[in-house]
Amino acid sequence: MRALRHSPTLVTLALILAVFACQELAGLLGWRGLFALSNPLLARPWTVVTSVYAHASVSHLVANALALALGGLLVERLTTSARFHAFFVAVGSLAGVTQVALVGVVGPLVSGMPAQVAVLGASGAILGLYGYLLGANRVTELLVAGIELEPRFQLALGVLLAGLITVLTANPGAALIAHFTGLLLGFLAGRAHLLAPGENTQGRQPTVE
Repeated sequence: MRALRHSPTLVTLALILAVFACQELAGLLGWRGLFALSNPLLARPWTVVTSVYAHASVSHLVANALALALGGLLVERLTTSARFHAFFVAVGSLAGVTQVALVGVVGPLVSGMPAQVAVLGASGAILGLYGYLLGANRVTELLVAGIELEPRFQLALGVLLAGLITVLTANPGAALIAHFTGLLLGFLAGRAHLLAPGENTQGRQPTVE
């Protein structure tokens, strides 16, 4: 097990705390929305990344930090630090962009639905970690192998599970589209063992030629 000082989970937690401190400072200067992702996406491109690590309040940060500590420490045992960080920011960014983009398209067409939202928080990325654990664990491997699920049915299973978990964990103000996207991307990455550093981690034997 890697030393705690090299844990990508702890590094991510430190980044989240550092970004929150910068948010507070920016708020004092009247720049509170500097880190949030919103339309038009290209107006502030850096927010695609900063929004993953930014949080709306202390309670929001604490809740996500606890969830990250649990899921992150499990996932980091399966991969390298570089892959962990790349996965976290990629899934978090895609989840946030999907939330903002879909609301921007559907919002004006649906009465009572906002036409624009500002997104921040690590929930999408964290749920991606849990989705990965769901897709890559031994129980899922045995289930999929046992009934020989084709890729399209594995995708349908991922959509169903992501939707169910999103609904069961929904709360007021949550970015449900981002949560669903993070879970689904994580599940599909888990099925592909995307974070595995080598073939041996997938239970395969090395080939000697």
